[in-house]
Amino acid sequence: MKTVFSICLCLMGLFGCRTTRVTNTQAAANFALTNYKTFNFYEITANGEPVDPQYNNRITILKNAIQEQLTQKGLTLNQTNPDILVNIGIVTTEKVQTRQTDFRTDAPRYIGQYRYSWKSQQVEVGRYREGTVSVHLVDPTKNELVWQGVMEGIIPKKDAALQREVNAGVIELFNKL
Repeated sequence: MKTVFSICLCLMGLFGCRTTRVTNTQAAANFALTNYKTFNFYEITANGEPVDPQYNNRITILKNAIQEQLTQKGLTLNQTNPDILVNIGIVTTEKVQTRQTDFRTDAPRYIGQYRYSWKSQQVEVGRYREGTVSVHLVDPTKNELVWQGVMEGIIPKKDAALQREVNAGVIELFNKL
């Protein structure tokens, strides 16, 4: 019984903490990935916010995960004349995590003023980045979007954790292809 309980706890620890989730997938009518044999990526450009110094490394992690999934589905990378093009869109935002103060735990212990008042307020406890990745598969001969998928999640600060999250999210995304 203890073994079953520890296996359940271990699985909850592995899968319960994932922050990446697929929010949407949509295919064009009559789309079948088996109609395509090769793929390549559109060039990814950044605009808006100043580019993070780790930007290129993180793009490579994402492209490698997508390439692995497309390769497993029978496509090969062809940089000169691909049957399908992969467009990646990325949006990131900085979020602030707060908590509500509570009179029982946050009010001063000594109240020496005659006209003292205390108000509950939001207190910042942390900052994190949240990202949305959209993957578009485009048929270059028709210049037409044939499939799209969107995933979102919290962006880990460490590359090893980011790689795990991206790989898991891309697997989940391409399982819906």
